[in-house]
Amino acid sequence: MTDAELQRSCHTVFPGHRARTPAQMFAAMSVWCEQHGVEHDVYGSGATIQAFEDKIARLLGFEAAVFCVTGTMTQVTALRLGCDDKGSPLVALHPTSHIIVHERSNYQLLGHFQALQVGDRHRPWTVADLAAVPDRLGAVSMEMPMREIGGQNPAWDELKAIKEHCRLRNVHLHMDGARLWECAAAYGKPLPEIAAGFDSVYVSMYKGIGGLGGAVLAGSREFVARAAEWFRREGGNVIHRTPYVVAAAMQFDERLQAMPAYFARTVWLYDLLRDYPQLKVNPSAPQANMLHLHLPVSRERVLDIRDQLAREHGIWLFGRAQHAALPDTSYVEIYVGDNLLSADDAAVRRALDLFTTALNT
Repeated sequence: MTDAELQRSCHTVFPGHRARTPAQMFAAMSVWCEQHGVEHDVYGSGATIQAFEDKIARLLGFEAAVFCVTGTMTQVTALRLGCDDKGSPLVALHPTSHIIVHERSNYQLLGHFQALQVGDRHRPWTVADLAAVPDRLGAVSMEMPMREIGGQNPAWDELKAIKEHCRLRNVHLHMDGARLWECAAAYGKPLPEIAAGFDSVYVSMYKGIGGLGGAVLAGSREFVARAAEWFRREGGNVIHRTPYVVAAAMQFDERLQAMPAYFARTVWLYDLLRDYPQLKVNPSAPQANMLHLHLPVSRERVLDIRDQLAREHGIWLFGRAQHAALPDTSYVEIYVGDNLLSADDAAVRRALDLFTTALNT
């Protein structure tokens, strides 16, 4: 049985949103298309996609936005253009940046830009981290929140200081906002205020939103037009983007409206986890509706426990597990979405009781 099949067999699921089968997703998309009179775009031109791009731009406080089929293409293109504008090929990246960790050196092998790893891999950036760089930077890329360290964000005053630092030094400031929607509730700030001071912002249409895939890049009208042209040159100009846009647009408002509830449920989960001291939580207080649990067993052992609880008790606690720094330790990620929001409190506690008992055996 695959992980996906094992998860679907469970009645108590911790991470993420309720998964739809392809048939369920396509049926919902069909209904939405009928209700809204959707016509296919043709190479990115069409009423539905352009209205959605305009909506994202307004929501973030930018002049324009453009849909792209992958975040990987979106980000390195935005950073390369930012470097071109500023006359320096150097980009500051956090050591846990998605570009470094997951994108197989694309920026380097494809000649997009040159990267400097800046800051401590276990902490969000401070303005002092950037000020310590002696080189003239073309761009800085900030992930918000930072997935690889449990969804951490810089403190609000630190974020403002970083924005001002980049402005004064004429550096293009780009946001990897794959999970930007998850930041707003934690900061208690509106999205345009969070995005203000950034020159470009990338947001995902499938992570917290739950679409089929794709991304949107927001910025000035001139910058977005140049990025759109480069997406075409790089092979991103598929004839119909409609399926991706519809899958995101049909649930976009509902997902954004639920973000405060997801964060409140995360705060509740943190309170509950105090009763389980062997589960070490990172960050120590919630900064988004996600977290890492550091565990006193190996990655292989914790995956065995996960599968055992799924088979015997119908409980699915997490997806992937990662090796941690110390031998025979690991950590897992929990994204708090529809599943935990709707789970019975007693069922969540029972699941944690069973999990910690298994960790001790």
